[in-house]
Amino acid sequence: MKKRVTIIILVLIVASFGGAMFYLYQKNAEDPITYETAEPTTQTIIKKTMATGSILPLEEVLIKPNISGVIEEIYVEGGDYVKSGDLLVKIKIVPNLNALIDANNSIQDAKINLDDQKRNYDRQKTLFDKGVISKVDLERAEVARDQAKQNYSAANKRYDIVKTGTTSGYGNAANTLIRATVSGMVLEVPVEVGNQVIESNNFNEGTTIAAIADIDKMIFEGKIDESEVGKVKENLPLEITVGAIENKVFPAVLDYIAPKGKAENGAIQFEIKGTLKKQDSIFIRAGLSANASIILAKVDSVLAIKEALVQYDDKTKAPFVEIEIGDQKFERKNIVLGISDGINVEVKSGLSLKDKIKIWNEIVAQEDDED
Repeated sequence: MKKRVTIIILVLIVASFGGAMFYLYQKNAEDPITYETAEPTTQTIIKKTMATGSILPLEEVLIKPNISGVIEEIYVEGGDYVKSGDLLVKIKIVPNLNALIDANNSIQDAKINLDDQKRNYDRQKTLFDKGVISKVDLERAEVARDQAKQNYSAANKRYDIVKTGTTSGYGNAANTLIRATVSGMVLEVPVEVGNQVIESNNFNEGTTIAAIADIDKMIFEGKIDESEVGKVKENLPLEITVGAIENKVFPAVLDYIAPKGKAENGAIQFEIKGTLKKQDSIFIRAGLSANASIILAKVDSVLAIKEALVQYDDKTKAPFVEIEIGDQKFERKNIVLGISDGINVEVKSGLSLKDKIKIWNEIVAQEDDED
């Protein structure tokens, strides 16, 4: 029995030794790990953040009527250029019955007063001719008669304005003729012939007749997330790309950052605005969606490497790379980094263009063993 146990133990020892020898043989037979290298390059690095928004006119003027009525004629359409004072729309007045009755009553009152003052003047004139009253009394009666004439004429004009929107002698200033208050392009005319419009007053904004803007002065208006707003400041350069205009970048300047954010979809967004530089050859339509690249920092022709080549010390978190000093032999070299665009990073010191850097974290694609 003891002999059998001894034999079994010896067999197990021999098998273990053989297995260890086979493992070492297989290990030595494997190819050694070979690290590839990369060299620094000279690049221009731009650090930027993105904002989404749209292209809008710097100043857009909404033309509203100062009298209610129905659109009778429209003289312009979207895309037309107009000057201040040009006729846009003609309105047909639909008179208010109460206002019409009041205006008519005013005419009757003025007519009664005028007739009374005329009779009084005639009496005073007769008495003056007989030498009963002085010339001063006659002149007072004459003034009262003339004032009554003026009031009667004004009452008739007010009646005409209530009924038709204009009166004789005031054709150019008629409320029914809506004119442009600024020069520029007509962006839209949101009314049609036959539409009713409401006058602009203290209690109502009124119906918009037309929108006019100077399209030579356009801005980018967008929003930026609260995580990025601390990185931006006014007067930073912008690069605007418009989805409808391919392969074209429009330069702009950031000139407004909202002091207060608004909650949208669970995140705080801050409004920003940037003035576009004038583009003589390209027409940018108002309302186009656009993206803005806000240039936070930019360096030209600097030594740069891929960020993937950089390693960090476990304790100090200081950046370093491994430089090839011989065939597959590397040594650590501390470096000082500058700005990064997320792919490439500026190297301020510690490297030269001739250095070969170890690619230490290259991801090797695994073969799919499944059929």
